[in-house]
Amino acid sequence: MLAGKRIILGVTGGIAAYKAVYLLRDFQKAGAEVRVTMTPSATRFVGSETFAALSRSEVAVEVFNDEKPGKNWTKHIHWGEWADLFVIAPCTANTLSKIVHGQSDNMLTSTLLAARCPVLICPTMDGEMYESPAVSKNLTTVQEMGYHLLEPDEGYLASGLEAVGRLPEPETILKKSAEIIKTHRIQGPLTGKKVIVTAGPTREFIDPVRFISNPSSGKMGVAMADAARALGADVMLLHGPVSVPIPDRLPTREFTSAEDLFELMKSYTDADVVIMAAAVADYKPISRSDQKIKKDRTDESSSIELTRTPDILANLGKNKKKHQTFIGFAMETENLIENAKSKLEKKNLDWICANSLNTRGSGFAGDTNTIHLLGKDDHKEFSGKKSEIAFEILDEIFGDH
Repeated sequence: MLAGKRIILGVTGGIAAYKAVYLLRDFQKAGAEVRVTMTPSATRFVGSETFAALSRSEVAVEVFNDEKPGKNWTKHIHWGEWADLFVIAPCTANTLSKIVHGQSDNMLTSTLLAARCPVLICPTMDGEMYESPAVSKNLTTVQEMGYHLLEPDEGYLASGLEAVGRLPEPETILKKSAEIIKTHRIQGPLTGKKVIVTAGPTREFIDPVRFISNPSSGKMGVAMADAARALGADVMLLHGPVSVPIPDRLPTREFTSAEDLFELMKSYTDADVVIMAAAVADYKPISRSDQKIKKDRTDESSSIELTRTPDILANLGKNKKKHQTFIGFAMETENLIENAKSKLEKKNLDWICANSLNTRGSGFAGDTNTIHLLGKDDHKEFSGKKSEIAFEILDEIFGDH
């Protein structure tokens, strides 16, 4: 159940914070992708560098980053949309109280308020604290608020007492996490929407061993599909010969050529949202040789006659229904905004995501991108990991602002 799931691990400032390191590794071994957020006091027990190295991702501690002013202060929103499950282990009495009262004075509590996913709280503290009236009341309240609770184990505590308050073993937390995910129905701004996403390159064959294509890896398209799924959509990913793994959680259909994709799209004319992130070839050979074309040493030059491929976006735009939202992608090497705006209008799109090969950290194959999201009267810029800006783009379009 945990394979391919996205989990936020929240670590608060108790001695059991060291156990969260093992919990992180066990989540990963189960196939989950894990991001870690810590309270400032938790970093006194285990350094954030430990979790960053193991999760291979930045650890979120403070809402505001003095080193990058204004850069990451909305991370809690995007992480809250990204996750399938938020696990707080250990959860101290202090953080439990903040959760009950809706406080958001650090990244963990802020992300919790923004989370759209189920939340599992693992309270961990000394026995006398756990039995106190205030904590007992807070434990009852968080369950009434809809949060899941995993009771602590009884055993030897840091104080030297034998009592209830120990963090359960990682396998117990994993089992509870899997049960929650199995029964949870995703809710988000795309809940109930049928979303079609295309990704990767097309191949237009010249002969059985040669083709016209491009360097698209499919990363941006897969990220868009995964983000749409996490926001509640019923997603179908149509992909070409991509060079990135596709999560098992995404249903898929494959295509090779632009003509293949054109025919596939005819099955999804009722989609509520279409995201055309595939890099579709504009031209294909007029004829394809059935046999490998041999090099003729007496002929120093050769030519291939080309013809246009079907304009899938233009065809979609021409037959667009009132309830549909179309999002296109435009890769440019010059006049980025002007060319993207022209494509937006000509193809009757609602939005277009434009990026340039000339922008550092942007373009094919890489993990990062810089996207200019253009609407009829809007222009926003997003920069960062493709997996993260996919959420930002869809939140901008479909979120409740």
